[in-house]
Amino acid sequence: MKPATRAALARQHSGGRSPVPGPCAVVSVTASIEAEIARLLDRSTQELRLAWRDLYRAGPPLGLSRDLLIRALAHELQERAHGGASAALRRRLQTLAGASEKGALSVDPGIVLKAGTTLVRQWRGYTHTVLVHKDGFEHEGQRYRSLTVIAERITGAHWSGPRFFGLTKRARTSLPAETSQ
Repeated sequence: MKPATRAALARQHSGGRSPVPGPCAVVSVTASIEAEIARLLDRSTQELRLAWRDLYRAGPPLGLSRDLLIRALAHELQERAHGGASAALRRRLQTLAGASEKGALSVDPGIVLKAGTTLVRQWRGYTHTVLVHKDGFEHEGQRYRSLTVIAERITGAHWSGPRFFGLTKRARTSLPAETSQ
C-alpha cells in the first residue's frame, strides 16, 4: 500500500488527528480490521455477498462457499489496511504460474540459498566447491555475483549456474498422449 493511502486510512480510523500514522495509529487500524474480520463470522451469507459487492464492486463468483467468502473478504480487508503484494511480486508470481501451467518451469521457486551454504560439483575429475554469501558466491578464493559465471569458468562453455550445481529441474517433456484401446 502506498504511504499516502496508509496515512489516509490511519487518519480515517484515528479521527483525522495524525497526518502520519504513529505506532498507536497502526495498532488502532489493526485492531479495527481484526474486529471487522471477526464480525464477518456473524454475518449471514446474504450479508457476506453484499459485503463482497461493496469491496469488489461486483458480485461474488457463483458457487463460492460461505467459508471462502469469509476468507476472501478477510484477505481483502487486511490487504486494504496493510498493503498487498508489490507490483513486481505480482508480475513474478504471474510469470511463474504461466510457466508452471505450460510445464516449462525450470527454476524451483522454493530453493533459497542461505549464506554459508556450500555447493559441491564434480566436473571432469575435479571437485568444485562454491560458498554462498549474502551478496554473491565464492569459488577458489574469488567472489562472483552469479553461479552462471562460475559454471562458465569451470566448463569453458555457457551453462545455467543453478542447473550446473543441481538447483533446478529440467522442464518436463510432454508425454505422448495415451491411445484408448
